[in-house]
Amino acid sequence: MEINGEDSANGTPVPLYLQLSNSLSLSLSYIPAASTRASSGAGSSAVERRGRDQLEIRIIEGAATAASPTLSGGIGTSRAKENFQEPKAEPDRASPPAPREELGRTGEDQDIPKPLARMAKLGPGQGLGCEAAVGSLVPSRKREYKACNKLTEGKRPLYAIGFNFLDVRYYDVFATVGGNRVTTYSCLKDGNFAILQAYVDEDKDESFYTLSWACDLDGTPLLVAAGSNGIIRVINCATEKLLKSFVGHGDSINEIRTQALKPSLIISASKDESVRLWNVHTGICILIFSGAGGHRNEVLSVDFHPSDIYRIASCGMDNTVKIWSMKEFWPYVEQSFTWTDLPSKFPTKYVQFPVLVAVVHSNYVDCTRWLGDFVLSKSVDNEIVLWEPKTKEQSPGEGSIDILQKYPVPECDIWFIKFSCDFHFNQLAIGNREGKVYVWEVQSSPPVLTARLTNPHCKSAIRQTAVSFDGSTILACSEDGSIWRWDEVDHPSMKS
Repeated sequence: MEINGEDSANGTPVPLYLQLSNSLSLSLSYIPAASTRASSGAGSSAVERRGRDQLEIRIIEGAATAASPTLSGGIGTSRAKENFQEPKAEPDRASPPAPREELGRTGEDQDIPKPLARMAKLGPGQGLGCEAAVGSLVPSRKREYKACNKLTEGKRPLYAIGFNFLDVRYYDVFATVGGNRVTTYSCLKDGNFAILQAYVDEDKDESFYTLSWACDLDGTPLLVAAGSNGIIRVINCATEKLLKSFVGHGDSINEIRTQALKPSLIISASKDESVRLWNVHTGICILIFSGAGGHRNEVLSVDFHPSDIYRIASCGMDNTVKIWSMKEFWPYVEQSFTWTDLPSKFPTKYVQFPVLVAVVHSNYVDCTRWLGDFVLSKSVDNEIVLWEPKTKEQSPGEGSIDILQKYPVPECDIWFIKFSCDFHFNQLAIGNREGKVYVWEVQSSPPVLTARLTNPHCKSAIRQTAVSFDGSTILACSEDGSIWRWDEVDHPSMKS
């Protein structure tokens, strides 16, 4: 590797050239805040800060591309991944993850299509006067919670829990999945639970990992669940019967999310490295997000944008967060609602290239959620990160990211621990492997830790949390098959 550079004064760029190989070199320019940034041309990417010191990256391509593992991890990452070894077997969900190579496969990146060659993996320009705001782990006590109840479903782990925010009549209803069972409950005002329904899958070996509430066209509440066998089950909560089963994924399904603007649409993230968009009314698989620009390892989480109906975000074991647009394919989404032929005959389309690939974390990314136009993402490095993606939809791969805030979560270094928020995204709750739950005021800057919730009997890993509509009740499901409940109490300063 050859490195050279020169000093600069009076706000002019300081170039640094890295000769990585005979066919690939990297040009970086540090530009103080007083300077202006020259626009980058085709085949380059930029990480920039508005009104701050800037870093320009220009990739000079030969045979190699910006997707090369040599550049993986982005700017400012704390771990070198060149020596990461891929595990030979799937890691245990209860164990800290083994490091993985960025692209997950050996020799797969030698012949990359030209559209993908433009897609540099964008990392944050940390260390240039652009430090993110980091929350303190001292609770503010703005809202206090007390442990109210515990319910144990069985000995099998509970991997998901969630309130129904789609219908005001059912805001106090939540569901859990664990083993081959899906169960719905009502949160009673006295701190107890009331069981409403239970669905037991016919496959005794099924292990459900995820659930999501949805609606049929007539407003009937539906519960969608999936897991280890890769089949999506749609349950009609009115009739308490299985409505549909969707087959398409080639491996287990890690997460399902519902489009709140069109609650007949769901999206699924799978171990088969793909994301699929489904219509629960017609049973059609509309789009498959996979291919040349797709994930290179297991997809762990996915989410719909809250207001831009065309946009989704996904993340996984390739350590990346990918932002996709389906605007070009939206006519097929509309067609899926009026399709009368067999679902298997629908012209399912592949979306191969995301509009942005971001490397915000240096290890598995197992949960991502939109916060307006910002993104919350969590890895296994004991923190949640809030960042801003700046995409150029007409130029896929060209854009930048800006890390805004970090929410520390101690002892959260095992994968498949997911956070949740209340309806208005004011409170965020996340558990850890020791059975503790951290509640953050997510929109404060710097972040404010509202409360740290514990229960002397809760020692098992918290797999997922559920925050009620107004944030007054927080639920958690754990590895030992239990549901835990905390309710808000009056703050001491509010008492007369």
